[in-house]
Amino acid sequence: MKPINIPWIALLLQGIPEQTAVVILAFVIARIPLKWNRILLIGIVLAVCSYIVRLFSVPFGLHSILLIILLFIALTWLGKGDFSLSLIASLLSFLALGIFEFVCLSLLMPVFGITPETLFTGLIIIRIAIGEPQVLLTLIFAYLLNKFIPKKRLKMNEFL
Repeated sequence: MKPINIPWIALLLQGIPEQTAVVILAFVIARIPLKWNRILLIGIVLAVCSYIVRLFSVPFGLHSILLIILLFIALTWLGKGDFSLSLIASLLSFLALGIFEFVCLSLLMPVFGITPETLFTGLIIIRIAIGEPQVLLTLIFAYLLNKFIPKKRLKMNEFL
């Protein structure tokens, strides 16, 4: 398997915002108070870890599993979140990102006439621009969840 070459600009303009949005969503789902310095730190660490893993010849998707595990650890350790709720939040946050990414790419690629090959071999600005709507959707979803779900921490048996 060939390593994926990701330019630094993509890490800065797409990777870090995307992972930060996932962390915000996970904090909201886990009902952990939003502490922006921690959220940004975790988002940067996740993005850099993803970047490093993709530099090696590893099976596609392995970086996602690693990110879910790291996010879970961050939620329980740095966020002081409940173990079970942190696990669910980690999984649901990346599931939401995957769904938003699928929807956005499925809608935007045909509209702009972009092929999957163009995304990986074309101009980096196209790849970044087409990836930003999923970041915005993740942030909007996190905001709406934060606004409409109860603020108190629920016990796991109340959640299910």
